[in-house]
Amino acid sequence: MKISNKAVGLTLFVLVLLVIDQVMKISVKTGMCLHESIRVTDWFYISFIENNGMAYGMSFIPKPLLTLFRLVACCALVWYIGKELKRGARTLWVTLLALVLAGAVGNLIDCMLYGLIFSGSSPYYSSFLVPFGTGYAPFLEGRVVDMLYFPLIVTTYPDWVPLWGGQPYIFFSPVFNFADACISVGVVAIILFCRNELAALGHSLNEKS
Repeated sequence: MKISNKAVGLTLFVLVLLVIDQVMKISVKTGMCLHESIRVTDWFYISFIENNGMAYGMSFIPKPLLTLFRLVACCALVWYIGKELKRGARTLWVTLLALVLAGAVGNLIDCMLYGLIFSGSSPYYSSFLVPFGTGYAPFLEGRVVDMLYFPLIVTTYPDWVPLWGGQPYIFFSPVFNFADACISVGVVAIILFCRNELAALGHSLNEKS
C-alpha cells in the first residue's frame, strides 16, 4: 500500500509535537521540585505540578479506566485520520485532527509510562529515572506533568461583590502543558474553521446510530 506524502507529513508533524511536549515535561520533572515556580515575566511562570486525573485535577473516574479510555480514543482518532486521508479530506481538517491527536498522545505517555520510569516527585527534591517498573506508580497510573502558568490579571474582587468581596482573583489560573495547548488550539480551530467537516461527521454518526 502506497503511503501518501500527506500521511508522512502528518506523522512527522505529530512526532515533532510529541518530542517538544516530552522534552518540556522531562526537563521540568527532573529539574524542578514539585510545586516549584520560576518567574519568567509578571504574567508567565513555569510552575511544576502533577495532574492525577482529568482536566483541572478532576478525578472522579478511576485512573486506570481513564487511561484506557484515552488510549481507545487515541486509537480511534488515528483510524479516523487515516480514513479521512484516504478520501482526500482537506489539509487543514486532517492537520488540526493531528494536532489534537499529538496532544492526546502526549498526555497518554505520561499516564502509561511515567509511573514506571520515574521516582515520585517531591517539594524537596527533583524526580529521577529509575529501573523500568520500579517507579512511583503502576502501569496506566502515572501522573501528567503540567508547568505553564499564565496569571494574566492578578487582583482582588471589590468589597461589594457578594461572597467573593475582598478575595484574590486571578484571570486564567489553570496550570497546563504543551499537550493541553495542542488539544485546545486544535479543538477551537476545528470549531472555527472546519464547520463543514464537523457537520459531515455529525451526519455520519447520526446515520450509524
